[in-house]
Amino acid sequence: MNTESSLSVVLAGGGTAGHISPLLAIAHALRETRPDVRLLAVGTPGGMEARLVPAAGVDLATIRRVPFPRRPSLDLLRLPGRLVGAVKQAGVILEDAKADVLVGVGGYVCTPMYLAARRRKIPIVIHEANTRPGLANRVGARLGGHVAVAFAGTRLGASRHVGMPMRREISNLNRSAARAAARAALGLDPDRPALIVTGGSSGAQSINRTIAASVGLLAESGIQTLHITGRGKAVHDADGKPLAAPGYQQREYVDGMETVYAAADLLLARSGAATVCEVAAVGVPAVFVPLPIGNGEQALNAAGLVEAGGALLVEDGTFSPAWVREHIIPLLQDKDRLAVMAASAEKLGIRDADQRMADLILETAQVYAPSEKPSKQHGRKR
Repeated sequence: MNTESSLSVVLAGGGTAGHISPLLAIAHALRETRPDVRLLAVGTPGGMEARLVPAAGVDLATIRRVPFPRRPSLDLLRLPGRLVGAVKQAGVILEDAKADVLVGVGGYVCTPMYLAARRRKIPIVIHEANTRPGLANRVGARLGGHVAVAFAGTRLGASRHVGMPMRREISNLNRSAARAAARAALGLDPDRPALIVTGGSSGAQSINRTIAASVGLLAESGIQTLHITGRGKAVHDADGKPLAAPGYQQREYVDGMETVYAAADLLLARSGAATVCEVAAVGVPAVFVPLPIGNGEQALNAAGLVEAGGALLVEDGTFSPAWVREHIIPLLQDKDRLAVMAASAEKLGIRDADQRMADLILETAQVYAPSEKPSKQHGRKR
């Protein structure tokens, strides 16, 4: 460990909110536990982290994005040179920060950071958010990283199940206590059953189409719907006007998902890792419509919660107005079933994952023998 000053932790990850949110939650927990800690986040210049990380009060360094092509192409031929360049950049960042520990949460930036840290004998701590591990974190685990996972079913070396680090506004949420204020803030009737639909910040067109075609069914059943369509994804009627119907309102974005979780009797959403873990932590009944593309990780993310009875799952191609009529409407009219689902979800939820990660990072820094650490200039090769 660096004995000249406070503990230095470098946190790598970015590209999507699914990487940035846990990174920032971990940073916050580290600062609470070790107020003298020095933190530096590493991302890419074009990722969301370029805006979100500095806004959260964490310094950010950037390296070039090095995607790994899945098929033979010119980009695949260029990969070795690009990776070597990114690893050099990563090494400079680690040396300048006098890093005691590297923490990776996944994303393109992590592979070169892991390689640079291994070369300099800097211990690596990994958080894997998905049930099916990403390539970068698989590399980090093979390099000897200490692995923590959000889902108990994730297979990535000798891992520790810690859950998903999340903002305190969510992990500390008391849905019952916050319900009335949340509904008022979102313009929802305090007494009618509420379905809240979200496809994430970028929206989900297939979900949007089905909900737009179901607003009449939902209203006739006494259900109010808040439809969060995603930025630039407003739903329009046949005349090109924003869709309007009794008991239905749409917004492109809601700032603060804790308000949504508190207000909803039922949440309809994609099953990204963060959403699944947050739903479990706060105990909100959910219907998940996994993204139909990719490697199937979204369905795997939701599997444990569905099996425990805390959520339902429907394939994207099956989700239709008929499915809404047959499954969602009866569920929203059954308060007892919703209560059972909420309790089942909450049993699986982990609210202190950020602190568990901070503890693992500090343990790793403590175990790493100072005598093995190179001198002030670290004696490391660039």
